[in-house]
Amino acid sequence: MAELLAQSPLIFALVAFLFALLVGSFLNVVIYRLPIMMYREWQEQCQELQSAETPEIPDAPFNLVVPRSACPGCGAQISAWQNIPVFSYLLLGGRCASCKQRISSRYPLVETLTAVLATIVALRFGFSLEAIMGIGLTFALVAISLIDYDHQLIPDSIVLPLLWAGLGMSLFHGDVPGTVMFVAPRDAIIGAIAGYLSLWSVYQLFKLVTGKEGMGYGDFKLLAALGAWLGWQSLHLIILLSAVVGAVFGIAMILFRGRDRQLPIPFGPYLAAAGWVTMLWGGQIWNAYLDKFA
Repeated sequence: MAELLAQSPLIFALVAFLFALLVGSFLNVVIYRLPIMMYREWQEQCQELQSAETPEIPDAPFNLVVPRSACPGCGAQISAWQNIPVFSYLLLGGRCASCKQRISSRYPLVETLTAVLATIVALRFGFSLEAIMGIGLTFALVAISLIDYDHQLIPDSIVLPLLWAGLGMSLFHGDVPGTVMFVAPRDAIIGAIAGYLSLWSVYQLFKLVTGKEGMGYGDFKLLAALGAWLGWQSLHLIILLSAVVGAVFGIAMILFRGRDRQLPIPFGPYLAAAGWVTMLWGGQIWNAYLDKFA
């Protein structure tokens, strides 16, 4: 099987696409449930620290496995055949099988996006350990981006393992030569430190000048993780791309959607997108920039 995947990039890409569709379905659960789990945990901690009455926390378990997925309208449990990524949504016409309430199109969109991004990584790197790690990074970045977009937070339970995975991969640098990832330990460590401190410094300076917090600590940790995966040499491109894309989208939302300028704009999705693009085409983008402007 491994030999077939190595010899046929298209078959490997197809396998990556189908597998990522399944993972995308699970990511929908993570994106919805993980913030709720975090809020409940914070609520429990508050109850322990204060004597005043607080709302009771439900005793029923709530995590990434239980309870089973159910329709938010009628509460009917979603069966296995109704939970097939994209296909079930199309078969049901985008509505609950029981009460016919419309299902958000975001679910199949997340599944499709995850599958497309994973397929691009598979085609870019071919059947290799680098492709497998790159697809794993893609899954994490999708979850981080959408959670940050929805709640303006980046869960430590995702970004910290990502950071340690990047540092751990550097230990195999000599065994996997000539790759974008698996950078030298020195480059990964400096990348993690520089990634964190660069945004932390901007945060502190902005707070000193304006008295406001311009970004969250999750952004520092995410850039540190990307620095650990791709090395400190990639940080300048990640910061540049994320700043440009973030500025363009921010201005567009203010001009065309009337977004309040005082409302915070999550920076995590732009960092994640910039890191993903840098992983795939960072060298080519930087060389093209130098050829044109240097």
